[in-house]
Amino acid sequence: MDNVDRDELFTNKVKIKRALISVTDKTNIEKLAKVLEDYNIEILSTGGTAKFLKENAIPVKDVSDETNFPEILNGRVKTLHPKIHGGILSKRNNSVHIDQLQKHHIKEIDLLIINLYKFQETLENNKYETEVIENIDIGGPAMIRAAAKNHEFVTILTDPGDYSKLINELKDECETSYAFRKYLAGKAFKLTNEYDHAISDWFNNENINAIDLPQTFSIDFKKFLEMRYGENPHQKAAFYKTNDPRIGIATSNQLQGKELSYNNINDGNAAYELICEFNQPAIAIIKHANPCGVAENANINLAWEKALQTDPISAFGGIVALNRELTLDLAKQMKSLFLEVIIAPSFTKEALQIFRDKPNVRILASGSMPIPQENGLDIKSISGGMLVQTRDNKVLQTSDLQIVTKRVPTQLEISNLLFAWKVAKHTKSNAIIYAKDFQTVGIGAGQMSRIDSTMIANEKAKKSSILANLKSSMTFESVVASDAFFPFADGLVAAADAGVTAVIQPGGSIRDQEVIAAADERNIAMVFTSVRHFKH
Repeated sequence: MDNVDRDELFTNKVKIKRALISVTDKTNIEKLAKVLEDYNIEILSTGGTAKFLKENAIPVKDVSDETNFPEILNGRVKTLHPKIHGGILSKRNNSVHIDQLQKHHIKEIDLLIINLYKFQETLENNKYETEVIENIDIGGPAMIRAAAKNHEFVTILTDPGDYSKLINELKDECETSYAFRKYLAGKAFKLTNEYDHAISDWFNNENINAIDLPQTFSIDFKKFLEMRYGENPHQKAAFYKTNDPRIGIATSNQLQGKELSYNNINDGNAAYELICEFNQPAIAIIKHANPCGVAENANINLAWEKALQTDPISAFGGIVALNRELTLDLAKQMKSLFLEVIIAPSFTKEALQIFRDKPNVRILASGSMPIPQENGLDIKSISGGMLVQTRDNKVLQTSDLQIVTKRVPTQLEISNLLFAWKVAKHTKSNAIIYAKDFQTVGIGAGQMSRIDSTMIANEKAKKSSILANLKSSMTFESVVASDAFFPFADGLVAAADAGVTAVIQPGGSIRDQEVIAAADERNIAMVFTSVRHFKH
C-alpha cells in the first residue's frame, strides 16, 4: 500500500468535503442533503436529482458544470467523464495521483450517494422492450464500483436505509471510519452484482429452452424467512428468494397462520405447481410433495368433495391448493379437516372469517395463476454441486396423442386421460394414476417398480369412498396414466384387472408391442404421448 501500513488503514478516517448525489429513489434524500449542507460539504448532482434538490433549497453544482461538458444522448452520458471518475478513483496518498489531479484540474469526490434505475420494477410493469432497455443503468454502476473499489478513501452509499448511519458517522469531525466505508462497499458490490444478474436473466430467460445451458452461471439468493428447523428438527433452514419473476409460493401473501415451515413450503410448492395445470376449477390435496387427491369440476365445492374422496386418511394434515377464489361454502367444508396450508388466488372475507378460530392454518393468497408453459430453471443440490435443468413445462394436447390399440378411446376417455396425465406429471416416479369423471380414484407414487405403484393405486381405489372397485364402473370409463412406459405387460395387465378402459403412457419400451397386444386382448384403448414426466 502506498505510504500506509495495514494498521493505519484500519483506523483511517476520511474527511468528507465533496459529495456527488444521483438517485432514482429520492426517499429522504433532501433531509440527508440538508445535513451535508450544514457541514459545508459541496454537493454535485445530475439531472432529476439536481432539480429535486434545488426545489428543496439545497445548493447544488451540476455535474455538467464540473466537467464543462453537457449531458448528451438524452442523458445516457453525463457522469462518464475523467473529472468524475478521476475524482472518485484517485488514491489520496499516492503522489502520482495527486500530481495528475492537479495537472488536469480534477477535484476529489469523497462521498457518493447513488441508487440505480429501477430495472426490475420496469420489467415487472412494462412489456415494451425499448423501455426495459432504457432502464439499464450504465453510469450508476460504473460510479458505484469505482467508489467501492476505492473505499479506502471514498464513502459509497447505495441504500436509503443507511442514511441515518452516515449522519451518525459524520457527527463532530465530518469523517467516516474505514469499517463503515468497507461495510458500505460490500453492499455496493452486492447491489451491482444483483443488478447485473437481473439484466442477464432478462436477456436469457426468453430463450432458456432454446439454447444450451450456460457454461457458468450464478444466482442471487436473499434470505426471506428464518425457520425454526428444516426437514427434520435437527436441521437448520431458511427460505431464500431469487429474482425469478414467476408467480408462486415465494410471491404469495400469507393472510393467516403460523410461520411456514420447510416442509410447508416444499409441499405447498408441489401443490401450487400441480393446480396451475388446470384451466377448469380444480383442487389438489398434497401430502409429502405427492398428490393424494385431485379433482376438476365446474363446481369448485364438488371438486373439493371429489378430491377428498380419493384418500381422506392421507389428506389429514395435508396441503390444499385451488385455482379459484375460496368462498364461504367451501371454507365451511374444509374447516372440518385438519390442514396445514391452504393456497388459493384469493379468499373472500367471509371465508377467512371461518378460519379465524383455527389460527394455526396457514392461508396463502397467490394472486393470478401462472401458465404451466412458463420457462425457468429447476435446480437441485447434490454433494459438491448442483443439478440444473429447464423446467418440465411440457403441456400435452389432444393432437399429441398417438392411438396404438385397435379400440379408439372415446372423447370422454381422452379428456380423462389428459386429466390423469397432468396429475402423473406432478407425482413422484414411478407414478400410476387411476381416474374417472375428472377425479383421481387411486394414486401410486415413488415406488421402485411400476407394478408396485400399480398395485398401490389399485388398493387405494378399492379403499376410496368412490368405488368398491374399479370394475364396477367400467362403463363410466375409468382410465390410468403412467408417467413413463410400461417396461413389461404386467403393469398394464394389473391396471386392466382393476377395471380401467383406457391407458395413457409415453411408449418407447422395447416391449411396446407386447403391451399393446395385452391391451388389445382386453379391449382397452391406449395412447402414447412420446413424452415422459419422471419426477424425483
